[in-house]
Amino acid sequence: MNDRVSFGYQDVDVSEKTAMVGQLFSKVAAKYDIMNDVMSGGMHRVWKDRFVRRVKPQNGEAILDMAGGTGDVAFRMAEHNADITVSDINQEMLDVGIERAMDRGIDGLVWSRQNAEELSFSSNVFDAYTIVFGIRNVTHIDKALKEAHRVLKYGGRFYCMEFSTTEWPGFKEIYDLYSHKVMPKFGGMIAQDEDSYRYLAESIRRFPPMPKFEQMIRDAGFSRTRVEPIFGGAVAIHSGWKV
Repeated sequence: MNDRVSFGYQDVDVSEKTAMVGQLFSKVAAKYDIMNDVMSGGMHRVWKDRFVRRVKPQNGEAILDMAGGTGDVAFRMAEHNADITVSDINQEMLDVGIERAMDRGIDGLVWSRQNAEELSFSSNVFDAYTIVFGIRNVTHIDKALKEAHRVLKYGGRFYCMEFSTTEWPGFKEIYDLYSHKVMPKFGGMIAQDEDSYRYLAESIRRFPPMPKFEQMIRDAGFSRTRVEPIFGGAVAIHSGWKV
């Protein structure tokens, strides 16, 4: 059994990764959303709007937004009067989200600290499961996908948006240069944490390509899987159904 997993370009002991990721996000939580704007030129807002349109949250639906600590996606879905549970393994990220919700006058959200690999929720309780830019940080992605399948009702839908590998000719080199050289510098200047943003860039490169990740979603039990590349495949929306 392989007891080593990727942490950026490093391979670390499987027992260490969850804590290492937790420490990283504790450090960047306060500046996380500002950094998203800086790193994507504000495009993450457009991508998240598109993502929520694909999810199509409905009035009264129970939706689990995993790795959604700061509330960015949950706030968008709450506008459709869905019942949102926001979960994250990192309490500091949840604290930022709770404070943002209070500042915006958004109530009715449930905030729950959860490990995506071992959810405390009962089986067959959610109409939709969403996870945005979070699954690549999970130690055992296959376990997280199986847990997503377990907690969904039959007929429930899974939606994941994650960074991927651009398919635009010539853009990969530019994107790699930006990710590995510019992004960490922004992290150092704005979040006073260059190393964390170096890891985030590296973690994108270590994440499975779109076809492989789609197969992992199928292997977890989902049907009618689909991949929607965005920005030349630099970002992708993955979906599947529990039937």
